[in-house]
Amino acid sequence: MFFEYPHLLWLLAVPVLLVLLYLYKELTGRNPHMRVSASTPWKAGGNTVFSVIRHIPFALRIAALSLVILALCRPRSSSEMEKIDTEGIDIVLTMDVSTSMLARDFNPDRISAAKDIAIEFIAQRPTDRMGIVVFAGESYTQCPLTTDRASLINLMKDVETAGIIDDGTAIGNGLATAVARIMDSDAKSRVVILLTDGVNNSGEISPVSAAEIAKTYGVRVYTIGVGANGTAPYPVMTPWGVQLQDVEVEIDEDLLKDIAQTTGGKYFRATDNTKLAEIYSEINKMEKARTTIDSFPIYKELFMWFGFAALACLLLELLVKLLMRRLP
Repeated sequence: MFFEYPHLLWLLAVPVLLVLLYLYKELTGRNPHMRVSASTPWKAGGNTVFSVIRHIPFALRIAALSLVILALCRPRSSSEMEKIDTEGIDIVLTMDVSTSMLARDFNPDRISAAKDIAIEFIAQRPTDRMGIVVFAGESYTQCPLTTDRASLINLMKDVETAGIIDDGTAIGNGLATAVARIMDSDAKSRVVILLTDGVNNSGEISPVSAAEIAKTYGVRVYTIGVGANGTAPYPVMTPWGVQLQDVEVEIDEDLLKDIAQTTGGKYFRATDNTKLAEIYSEINKMEKARTTIDSFPIYKELFMWFGFAALACLLLELLVKLLMRRLP
């Protein structure tokens, strides 16, 4: 056991001073006397029960005060050990948010399915730093690398197709932005997971150039093409409201394979929610295989036991006082 705030232990001087003050009063402040004709009736009296137990309430109160001070020092225990994945992997989730991600060959649509499954992936890797980059006709960082899972998940939930000014599919820009967010990282493993449902048709940086930049900085890229085979229902505004129309699914799989191969990653094709979840699960296992395992202590808080003991002392003090009132 150890104390998180040992500098507060000096407060134990307070109950010590109270005890010294109590003893001083007992020795100097209590000197009753009276004159009697004979002392024989008092010789066999000795100490009464009251003269012994009258000190108990004070002792219990001092004990309670001491226990509260020890609780404030935050006693902790670290006798047990836990093995945790600690190599440190930095991951940037790079997501296509062009309007084609509204296609409903996924449930309820591609963008919603991609966000939900990415959130599950984030929750499964509590020790890694992660970030989010989104792209359509341009790209930007939705969340920089962080270990704050709550903020990361909330920012992933905020991703939407309406957040990009220019529509289109700038795969090169998206990948380059992701690499820029991760290239200066000191992590032993740096990964970009790039998800798209289209063909590169805009942006200032070509996907091949972005892949070469990723390779230069040792960034491994996993590419995911999302979309059903053939056609997919897509919501289109008509004079009669929003209606679904089948549109051709076009994914540049050769480009995505080339990006993955250049950087030492792997290409995946997701045709529905289940397949996309399986892909993230496979990436999760692949990256965990590259980590090392170290031991870290499991800390247990003990202050509550000191608090319970202090409360017990106070309750016992009240009980003793009640008994003292009943003694003759």
